[in-house]
Amino acid sequence: MNKVLLIILAIFLPPIAVLLKSGVGKDLLINIVLCLIFFFPGMIHALYVVTR
Repeated sequence: MNKVLLIILAIFLPPIAVLLKSGVGKDLLINIVLCLIFFFPGMIHALYVVTR
């Protein structure tokens, strides 16, 4: 998947970007919980997962 597209998805739809990058697993669960608590930490986590 194109890294630029994943970064754009990580900004607007963080759980989908994490799902496409790492699949269903602990990273996706962490990101969903962070997005439910507050959107910004979920976005930061998604950017971290996509760029590592």
